[in-house]
Amino acid sequence: MTSLRRLNPPVHLLRAFSTVVRFGGVSRAAEALHLTQSAVSKQVQELEKWVGVMLFERNRKRLTLTPAGERYERAVRALLSQLEAATLELITSDDRSGALYLSVLPTFGAKWLIPRLPQFQQREPQVTLHFVPYVHGYDFESPTLDCSILFGDGHWPGARAHYLVGQQVALIAPPLGSPGALDLRQPADLIACTRLRHVTIPDAWAQWCEAHGVSGMRALDGPQFDQFQSIIRAVMAGMGVALVPRCLVQDEIASGLVTEPLPGYTSHLGYWFLYPEGRAQHGALASLRDWLLESAAQSAAAMLAASRAAAVKAAGADRS
Repeated sequence: MTSLRRLNPPVHLLRAFSTVVRFGGVSRAAEALHLTQSAVSKQVQELEKWVGVMLFERNRKRLTLTPAGERYERAVRALLSQLEAATLELITSDDRSGALYLSVLPTFGAKWLIPRLPQFQQREPQVTLHFVPYVHGYDFESPTLDCSILFGDGHWPGARAHYLVGQQVALIAPPLGSPGALDLRQPADLIACTRLRHVTIPDAWAQWCEAHGVSGMRALDGPQFDQFQSIIRAVMAGMGVALVPRCLVQDEIASGLVTEPLPGYTSHLGYWFLYPEGRAQHGALASLRDWLLESAAQSAAAMLAASRAAAVKAAGADRS
């Protein structure tokens, strides 16, 4: 029976092995580790003895990974990366400070979060945010992910979720005076239009039809896109009309890059900030959560004011 000790090689042996692979040889690995070439070679050989498997093929002083070595190095590299991330978080953290690893949808990050982050940096300079590649879903068991901003209905098993923005959906059309400009006066006019759709919300047009009493529309027709940023650009280019969370397109509406000829609707979906239940009192995470909720409330108030102002302006134009 394999002993538990044998299954846990010393970290310095694993690091020597991974560094030799990363730098393509013992010489450069020794420089990176500030060790002699002899010491690095001995550590690699000791690891091979420890696991009882040849990790390298040696041919005229050249090292080539064996198939087993390739598999092991991939696993070791991932483990060392997780260890470094966990240690960094430990070193830099205290009650209200530290490093946070955040995953966020690309369009929401670019359009809503990033422009507001300087405010967070000024308010909480002791918290460092690291953006990790966005993936559909979340894995809070990973030490490289502390929290996420996802789009959905607020229900994610094992996570605590706080609604931010996104449930107010705007109907946008090409800008006035552009080749793709449309004369839309009532909801039924959209039946003849090209309607752009987001791949993760296939029933958005059906919901809009239900909200406005429109029948006869083929709600699943029209080109699909995988990001709201692409949909907004497509509308600006005159490709058709679209339903987009108002928080992502408010600037384009205000600047006239797109028009809002008809009302949108209120969705049950939106952007949520979520994290593991067990980390609710984590200082840095709590700081980010509190700031996000305050920023979301301010954003909602600003959008409501802008919407009311646009309604008043449109009413005045109709009377004239």
